[in-house]
Amino acid sequence: MTSDDQNPPPAQQAGTTAEPLRIHFEHTLFHKVDDIYFRIDEQSDDPVAVVTLGVETVILPLRGIMREFNLQDTPDGEMLELLAKSLKYVTALRMGDPVPSEILTREASWEPDARHKQIAYHRLAMQLLGWLSGDEHIITDPEELLQVAGDPTFRKKINDAFGEAAEALGLGRDNKEQVTHYIAALAHELSYIESMRDQFKQMQLIDRKIQELRRLYGNHRTVLEIADPCARLMERALSDFKILFDQADGQTGEIMAALRNIERERSYIQDMRDQLHIRLLAWKPILEKWHNQPVRRSQHAEELLEETYRFLAPRYMPVDQWVMMTKLQSPNHEADHSGVSSVEDQKVKKLGGEMSWF
Repeated sequence: MTSDDQNPPPAQQAGTTAEPLRIHFEHTLFHKVDDIYFRIDEQSDDPVAVVTLGVETVILPLRGIMREFNLQDTPDGEMLELLAKSLKYVTALRMGDPVPSEILTREASWEPDARHKQIAYHRLAMQLLGWLSGDEHIITDPEELLQVAGDPTFRKKINDAFGEAAEALGLGRDNKEQVTHYIAALAHELSYIESMRDQFKQMQLIDRKIQELRRLYGNHRTVLEIADPCARLMERALSDFKILFDQADGQTGEIMAALRNIERERSYIQDMRDQLHIRLLAWKPILEKWHNQPVRRSQHAEELLEETYRFLAPRYMPVDQWVMMTKLQSPNHEADHSGVSSVEDQKVKKLGGEMSWF
């Protein structure tokens, strides 16, 4: 693959043939039940084991298992700790499943599709052209990137830019291949960001649907009492995610500085990848439910608004307000609703305690 090819070259991978570390326990508890798998509990946000005993399903916190069976300072205890960390990156794990590679090697345990790889490569190539012309800026619009990359002169311009970059990096003008590998390595990491940017767009679509439902329910006070705070929390959620994407984008804002510090840049992007992935993993059920939800008045739309509010409140409500609301659930609490709206009090009583992302 030469540097004047239009499609991105494959990133160099430090592959290994070693057998991956897998979820395994010695204690009989994990082998005598009909079925067992591990996930994050939606209410407590704690890692749990879900065990099938005949027709019954039992949920056991991993911390409880550790304490009850005295597994501290044992191989099973170490595996439980590793399992708890692993569940940040996947929705569930079973016995024999490989430990997510994020834990072991920092590589992602999932793959972006070819389109996102192409977008990431073309974005960096365009930044290199911008550096060469003295007008470097970041293009994140996929359609704009793919349109520019379709220019018949794009290939030659990129080939010339690779030569200039090689010379500026002290590699010698003829060593374009090394620049190609640098760009491919950064594009490999950024392709994960581009993949999650599509999920962020799904969040923005949810926001638009909520806004439209607010309009449709304009004369329905009971529904608006949920839709209005839900919309406010969605705004905060989108703002938080935008900050993370801006940070990831800005890290390669100066392409030559990024190429000179390639390993540091890759490490930073991997950190941002994992932060975004952990947060978006929690959003997956909500995104799926809203995907096929038509924007019209219906019982299902109202229930989905309530479910979305229950999801958003512990994550995006200001901490002092959320702590105040959770105190309302205490049996020793005396009625004192100062500073808290009665509507949001009533809805929040269904919720659990304060939740964290990590």
